[in-house]
Amino acid sequence: MEKRFLGNNLEVSAIGLGCMGFSHAYGAALSDKETITNIRKAYDIGYTLFDTAEVYGTKEDPHCNEVLVGKALKEIRNNVQIVTKFGIHFDENSTQVNKSLITDSSRKTILNSVEASLRRLNTDHIDLYLQHRIDVNTEPEAVADVMAELIKEGKILNWGISEANEEYLRRANAICKVAAVENRYSMMYRDYESLFSTLEELNIGFIAFSPMANGFLTGKYNKDSKFDSKLDYRSNMPQFKPKAYEQNQQLLKLLADMSIEHNATPSQISMAWMLCKKPWIVPIPGSRKISHMTENVAAIDIKLSQDEIIQLDKMLASMNMSEVFGGSKIVK
Repeated sequence: MEKRFLGNNLEVSAIGLGCMGFSHAYGAALSDKETITNIRKAYDIGYTLFDTAEVYGTKEDPHCNEVLVGKALKEIRNNVQIVTKFGIHFDENSTQVNKSLITDSSRKTILNSVEASLRRLNTDHIDLYLQHRIDVNTEPEAVADVMAELIKEGKILNWGISEANEEYLRRANAICKVAAVENRYSMMYRDYESLFSTLEELNIGFIAFSPMANGFLTGKYNKDSKFDSKLDYRSNMPQFKPKAYEQNQQLLKLLADMSIEHNATPSQISMAWMLCKKPWIVPIPGSRKISHMTENVAAIDIKLSQDEIIQLDKMLASMNMSEVFGGSKIVK
């Protein structure tokens, strides 16, 4: 697969694999065996960037995703890049399927988290360690100081921030070089494009999670699609409500028409749009099926011109879309 750089020296596959869905948030977890097999198959297809977090898991095993990622990549560890995250836990008093988040990026918590993640991943280093969400009770300089220590110790090689904003990013980067931000980004959620000029200035990469709006942009769902209300976040996402399908017909038609024009699928078009926009954008679709992983990789071969990107952006900006899921609520 084509490679890209995040920051100064973190070389990764142009498309990464979001591993959360194997264990968390997208219905019942896959079996351990199938998860390990499919993650390893992703490497055979060409993926080298694998994204997980300490909080991705099941009710029975809240941290199992890291363990499974570690097992799947053990024999090829030196050929892949593992991303994991610290700094949040779920509000267990929440009644929502997508429970509210409680942030904690204190020094003590980070040091405990990194040791636990290294142990679960069965590795001696983490290629990219991300602050999962900004903690308003901890200054960015304090978090960056701890990251600098962990880099010096060799426990992490690079660090970054998920859901970063410009002020926080600049302050953190001034203390310890940030390699990447990992923010929500898709044709339906473009808020963080305002950050792009800053990323280019500071040479910071952009990992795009939910690049297909949690699967909505694949075109594989309709107003009759049902999701598990206890285990699947999509059951509570606004873009999957029956009325939203009517509101988003113009967007879905645009993707369908472009798919025909480029002999592609809507999923591939939605990712090609961002891949062709900037050379430092790396989407991480959360595929669980090998067929979807293979389909997504082919997005790299679709080359949209800058004129096409500009026209697409104008069309997207003028569309009356439904609301789209913007993330779990943070308890302050």
